[in-house]
Amino acid sequence: MRKDGSRNSSGIMTLREVAKYLGLHVMTVYKLTREGRVPAAKIGGQWRFKREVLDEWLETQMHRNAG
Repeated sequence: MRKDGSRNSSGIMTLREVAKYLGLHVMTVYKLTREGRVPAAKIGGQWRFKREVLDEWLETQMHRNAG
């Protein structure tokens, strides 16, 4: 969600949006991203996440940890 309250319809999320989406602290997401444990791209010095890729990654993580 943007500062003006509207949702980001492009599917591209910021670090803060991902933290809120996953229910994690921003610094936890930042650390996991830096370690390469969360799929992301660094663009112009800022991390960006594609919601579709993040959802697929989360699904994989859930199946991996369930078995």
